Amino acid sequence: MNRITHRSRAAALALTLAALPVAAAGTAWAAPAPTAAPQTTYTAHITQTAPTAPSSPTALTSPTTPASPAAQSAQTAQTAAVSADPRAAGLALPRPTGPFAVGRDTLHLVDRHRPDPWVPTAKVRELMVTTYFPARPGTGRPARYATTEEVRLMLEGTELDDIPAEKVSSTATHSREHARPLHGRYPLVVLSPGFSVSRYTVTALAEDIASRGYVVAAVDHAYESAGTAFPGGRMLTCLACDKVKTLEDIKYAAEGRAKDVSFVLDRLTGPNPAWPHAGLIDTKRIGMVGHSLGGASAVPAMATDRRITAGVNMDGTFGSPVPASGLNGRPFMLLGTDDETHRPGGEDKTWDEAWSRFDGWKRWLTVAGSDHFTFTDIPALSDQLDRPGPKPPLTGARSADITRAYVGAFFDQHLRRIPQPLLDGPSGANPEVKFHDPAPTSHR
Repeated sequence: MNRITHRSRAAALALTLAALPVAAAGTAWAAPAPTAAPQTTYTAHITQTAPTAPSSPTALTSPTTPASPAAQSAQTAQTAAVSADPRAAGLALPRPTGPFAVGRDTLHLVDRHRPDPWVPTAKVRELMVTTYFPARPGTGRPARYATTEEVRLMLEGTELDDIPAEKVSSTATHSREHARPLHGRYPLVVLSPGFSVSRYTVTALAEDIASRGYVVAAVDHAYESAGTAFPGGRMLTCLACDKVKTLEDIKYAAEGRAKDVSFVLDRLTGPNPAWPHAGLIDTKRIGMVGHSLGGASAVPAMATDRRITAGVNMDGTFGSPVPASGLNGRPFMLLGTDDETHRPGGEDKTWDEAWSRFDGWKRWLTVAGSDHFTFTDIPALSDQLDRPGPKPPLTGARSADITRAYVGAFFDQHLRRIPQPLLDGPSGANPEVKFHDPAPTSHR
């Protein structure tokens, strides 16, 4: 089973979004969606000066230890701000678990040295990137989840166009535009979404990682989503969707994303960075996580860019295999569905091959009751709605809890060097999560 094709994505999304309601007068969802607040968008070709990193970075508080009074104050202020947001009466993402308030900026990056891999007439490769970062509490204004047109195109592509796109697009988030960053030096995590869906579908994970004390760069890859808004009023749609049909096509797409990620790192950590707050990034601590194709792309990204020191694949088929020589001892985690696809010896043979080639710390986890979109925002949003229809056995709340706990623990252990017992083996608190070790090694 190919877990990233447009057709399988549509079927999975149809299942998990079956609970979304049609707007009706007199229901809890009848209130009109608010006008979207304008987002701050920085363009890569405008030179901007990154702030100088402070000489005394703010100490990071581990989510596994009591938060400092300042961090508690930040969380309280963030909670109050979200509660005051009129969108909070409708759909809302799960609240971040870390102690820090979260800021958010939007970047438009243009690689003028590489043509677009899907549109030969496009002489440049364009990306949209949302950065999430620890912020000063009470600054900025609530960030909108997505534009209505982006959501409409996603729903239309899955034959769910009877669902009011404005209800989903106005989902309350827990990050804030124009927020002032909290001074410090933070690890960077690059986040890549599934094929044919946009970066906004992993917003809850991005916000949670940032709330733990990280900078997160969530990337939209041009022409690889149902609809992504670009500057100039352009909406780029999934021209790649009809072209990715075989494992070789997946390899081409994954390796293209690896190039995208390296370019993002260049523009965030190199000279004359595209983001004004790039001084927050600790360039020696960089990881990558993604869903579906985004997760599978972590391997070619790590294989070609030594700056990425740790990776996570959430339920993606490895079209681009792990090199036979491994990843130079760098840690990697597999997090997938507990079904015939991603258990050891399952239908997706690329996971077994990848596991045999990982040459550093590694974990293979599957989640009982999950489906392909468990690791995104979709189950959490679906759970808040009451339209009749089939739902995965795992609730949206548990989906969010498990995904954020294990991904957060992975990066805390490997980018912040904080030991995480959660990753040592099965936990009574998380009976859905199964640990697999088909080929025991000394790297556990």
